[in-house]
This record gives sequence, C-alpha cells and structure tokens, in this order.
Amino acid sequence: MAETHVLFVEDDDVIREATQLALERDGFVVTAAPDGLTGLERFRANQPDIALLDVMVPGLDGVSLCRRIRDESTVPVIMLSARADSIDVVLGLEAGADDYVTKPFDGAVLVARIRAVLRRFGHASGPGGVGAARSAEAGGGEGPLRFGDLEVDPEGMEVRKSGVPVALTPTEMRLLLEFSAAPGTVLSRDRLLERVWDYGWGGDTRVVDVHVQRLRGKIGQDRIETVRGFGYKLKG
Repeated sequence: MAETHVLFVEDDDVIREATQLALERDGFVVTAAPDGLTGLERFRANQPDIALLDVMVPGLDGVSLCRRIRDESTVPVIMLSARADSIDVVLGLEAGADDYVTKPFDGAVLVARIRAVLRRFGHASGPGGVGAARSAEAGGGEGPLRFGDLEVDPEGMEVRKSGVPVALTPTEMRLLLEFSAAPGTVLSRDRLLERVWDYGWGGDTRVVDVHVQRLRGKIGQDRIETVRGFGYKLKG
C-alpha cells in the first residue's frame, strides 16, 4: 500500500516538529511548511493526499490557503484551530475544509481524524475521488436518481442540475449521496456526522451545517430543507 503523504502547515516550530515526528512514527510521509505561501508552493510541488492547515499562519493564513487549495484540488483539508468556538473554524469550513481539530491536540486523536477523513475519501484526492462502497449504499447499479432538475449518478459519481455538471468535493458528494439514499427522510446532524464524517462519537454539528450550506449553494437553496430541531431532508 502506498504511503500517505501529509502536508502540514504550522508556524510554531515546536508544534510543527513534534507533530511531524509523531505522524512519521505512524507511517505517514510529512512535508512541513512554516507559513502559508511556502505551504502553497509545497502543496503544488508534492501533491499530498491530505493537508493539515493551522488557521493562524503568517504570509497566507490557513483559511486563505484552504481556499487556494480548493480552487485547484479536492484533496481533503483539516483545519487546526486554537479555539473550538472561533469564527475561524466556520470560515475554514466555508472555504472548503472537510474537518477541523482543536489545539492543543493529542497525537493519537489527530491520527484517528486523519484516517477517518482518508477513509471517507477512499484515499483518492482527484476529482470525484470517493469510495465505491458509498456509491453502492446510495443505490449504485440502479441508474441515476432524479429529484426535480437535480440528477445524481451514484455509480458515475456525477451530479447534474438542469443538465449542467455540478462540481462537488468528495465530502459534499458523500453528503448528497446520504440524502439521495433516503429522499424525504429527515436525517439528524448526529447521523450525518457518523455516516459522512465517520464520527463514532459526538462531533461538532457546525461541520454538518456549513457543508449543507455549501451543498445548497451548488444544487439549489431549496433542494435541502431544514427541519428545525431534527435535521435536514432532501426534497424529492
């Protein structure tokens, strides 16, 4: 099995070096960068499997770096933030991050989160890189699913709106496939955290809310309905 390549952007020398050593002990190949601009250069040069970005790095902050990466790639991104209640967390998710980890973090927790993200991406960082297992669960083999002007093809991992292709990140695709598998059914945030983000424990529901918001922006604001106090459902 190919080694997993991690880009780690962190300006604190001690945290950067200690985390790099911990990840390397767990079998990851790590390319580290002390600032955002260097991080962007090394991302382009190395094409990592996953990026870990500290929010507050100099030169090009983590949120802006995430946005630049998302403009070029669907590679998974995890933001690192010193405050779980920081607006930076939401800004990072809105910029295209797939998850976040609060600092200070335990090395084992970070490794578990990285592996969870990679599992749901099927360890594929290119366009449409989502595992085939989710396709089967969402009705693969039965042809495209249609919801008004929205067409979802679980087998081809393609989405069209009024016949026009819609570009989704793997996490957005996973989320849409969950909704498509049960149209009209209310899915709780906790269920979506478990199914899409592989959280076997309580997670931050803001991750779900921001990704739903991003998905609505691509497939139509009215396609996913909020059921207050319960969750979300896809309109048929």
